[in-house]
Amino acid sequence: MDNSANKQTVTDVLDKGILDKGGEVREGEELDSAAVSAWLKAQGVDVKGEPIVTQFSGGASNWTYRLQYDNQDLILRRPPKGTKAKSAHDMVREYTVQKALKDAYPYVPKMIALCTDEAVIGADFYIMERMQGIIPRASLPKALDFDVKQTRALCTNVIDALIELHQVDYTQYPDLVALGRGEGYCERQVTGWDKRYVKAKTPNVPSFGIVRQWLAKHTPKDSKTCLIHNDWRFDNVILAANNPTEVIGVLDWEMATLGDPLMDLGSALAYWIEEDDNIIMQQSRRQPTHLKGMMTRDEVVRYYLDKTGLEIDNWTFYEVFGLFRLAGIVQQIYYRYYNKQTKNPAFKNFWLIVHVLNAKCLKLIAQYEGEALFMTHVQPRLKERGMDKAAIEQLPEPVQKLVKSILPKGYFESSSKSADD
Repeated sequence: MDNSANKQTVTDVLDKGILDKGGEVREGEELDSAAVSAWLKAQGVDVKGEPIVTQFSGGASNWTYRLQYDNQDLILRRPPKGTKAKSAHDMVREYTVQKALKDAYPYVPKMIALCTDEAVIGADFYIMERMQGIIPRASLPKALDFDVKQTRALCTNVIDALIELHQVDYTQYPDLVALGRGEGYCERQVTGWDKRYVKAKTPNVPSFGIVRQWLAKHTPKDSKTCLIHNDWRFDNVILAANNPTEVIGVLDWEMATLGDPLMDLGSALAYWIEEDDNIIMQQSRRQPTHLKGMMTRDEVVRYYLDKTGLEIDNWTFYEVFGLFRLAGIVQQIYYRYYNKQTKNPAFKNFWLIVHVLNAKCLKLIAQYEGEALFMTHVQPRLKERGMDKAAIEQLPEPVQKLVKSILPKGYFESSSKSADD
């Protein structure tokens, strides 16, 4: 895709102040930079001077710091203090995945060193090179001023980078093969997030009882196995400074594993807030998917399936799972705030997001169950009366719109398939 109209010099970008950078370190999350520097030197890493330490505010899970030495620009990642989910915040895993993947996937930062000695700063951590670029957070920097075409190019490039990841031949890398647990990924994820949500539940959030039961009942077999990121969002990608629709980096690999790519897509779309979504979701939006030019969630699914050749019998499962999983992640973070294990005020109202996600899941389930009942009990009778897609399209346009607004989408897809057969 030609993005030449959007190219800028790095100097222009720096002048406009849109390159991603850290801010002040949050209270209670201070970093012992002297201890880190001493440890780096002991590992043979050449760092000079005392680093300028800043902290990135985008993450709601692991803590990320920038260390600006006289001769190196580095990033440090460490888990938060307080209760940690068993499978989350694993610095060793995150470091190992990126180190193994670097040769096969060009968007991975260069790993520098891994520390598993908690005596250094009180937790595992790793160091990587900083990739200079732009991270698209809730809103794009005003200085970019994308038009609809550029926004669509950005959207497409981000999805293409996910598709590219799913095509990596992980069998060539022993450290990636070691991530796998065999078939049954979908089932393990449903069971695992069910347990995690129950463990992290606080008195002011819903139980997700209906959602959890529905997911368990409708869990499909794995569509295929590939390397998945498991936390795919716009604010986990880095854009080129001189061509801001181009993806040059992908961050936050702590949950990467071998699994079903459709689960990865469903989890990614849980963060995909559209222009007409409700106000609470808009306020919690972390990526610029509301902009004109971005694909809708339905368009993303169609684009992904067209590019990969995968087929789906029940997309609602993956969509509901993604939302439930996001509710589990949000609730785990809120649990730490609720129990005073973090003072970050950004987490204060996360419990409201959990309620909204529960409502969205219930709405999708109701639509799916209603459509399933319709297709089983009503559609055959309509067909008997000749009310297929072709017949409906012969009706006057106002009547067509009314009929199509009442009938589920699956009715027309089924009618078209029957006609083709």
